[in-house]
Amino acid sequence: MPEALKLTTKDFKSDQEVRWCPGCGDYAILAAVQSFMPELGIPRERIVFVSGIGCSSRFPYYMNTYGMHSIHGRAPAIASGLSVSRPDLSVWVVTGDGDALSIGGNHLIHALRRNVNLKILLFNNKIYGLTKGQYSPTSEIGKITKSTPAGSADSPFNPISLALGAEASFVARTIDSDRKHLQSVLRAAAEHRGSAFVEIYQNCNIFNDGAFDALKEPSTRDDFTIRLEHGQPITFGKDGEWAVTHPPGGFGLSVVPTASVQPGEIVVHDQSVAEPAYAFALSRLPGPDLRNTPIGVFRSVERPAYDDLVREQLTTAKAKVKGTPEEELGALLNSGDTWTIL
Repeated sequence: MPEALKLTTKDFKSDQEVRWCPGCGDYAILAAVQSFMPELGIPRERIVFVSGIGCSSRFPYYMNTYGMHSIHGRAPAIASGLSVSRPDLSVWVVTGDGDALSIGGNHLIHALRRNVNLKILLFNNKIYGLTKGQYSPTSEIGKITKSTPAGSADSPFNPISLALGAEASFVARTIDSDRKHLQSVLRAAAEHRGSAFVEIYQNCNIFNDGAFDALKEPSTRDDFTIRLEHGQPITFGKDGEWAVTHPPGGFGLSVVPTASVQPGEIVVHDQSVAEPAYAFALSRLPGPDLRNTPIGVFRSVERPAYDDLVREQLTTAKAKVKGTPEEELGALLNSGDTWTIL
């Protein structure tokens, strides 16, 4: 038996100077990822980080693994090709709310619906940071920025709802400053076969400082944050004074005082529900002020990974064709709808 691979956090730190603004939430995410990576037990040369464009997309420079700083919004497409062609690799995508949900929107949703074996980390700071403070697809209505001086008229995306609508098989949310929770979500994503989508609330202290303070400040976080735990009743608050229930005669989910309902009426979280409607209802709980924001794994279900299906097709196709490479090529070129021009 070969000796188990032993790596440390230091092994995953590159020699590149980390160049984000002082105080940026990206530092906390980078540190959490670097310290988590040794748990995978995978050689660094079999781990790849692919990014698009944006502050978050500097990530590959700082990971001592293989990586690619690709083009705006196209990281999921590039990573898909890599994952399908190299099943021996652990492929991670690092992107932002602008990169993934604006120019890269179609690439993201199609990677998720196909269930490509990727781990997609979306840093959501509700602003364009790299280009100095324009509103993004997750900025709230009325957001005043350099590109919306009178306030944004756009309705924002809910990234979790979007991922669930694309039938993503693993969907989760966490927060940059909560390392324990962040790493627990990364651990679950790494163990999942197929597309794992993780939204990370990330503070941009220069252009959108304090966007998620309600989920971090001791005075509000317990009453605003719903921590999802598989198999556990969904209650929250400093003393568990709030609960999630099914509204009588209605649809979706609602938040009520725990004392106002019977224990059996409280929803027990089940991330394995096959239909995404339950997880989608959870994603719609937060209000504009972030009250009732769930964090944790919303959905984790098994379905065939795109990579496996494509490789199975290739194996089947090769088995049907016999002969020399030249004969195989000739059979391929003359198969299907072909014709000869005289």
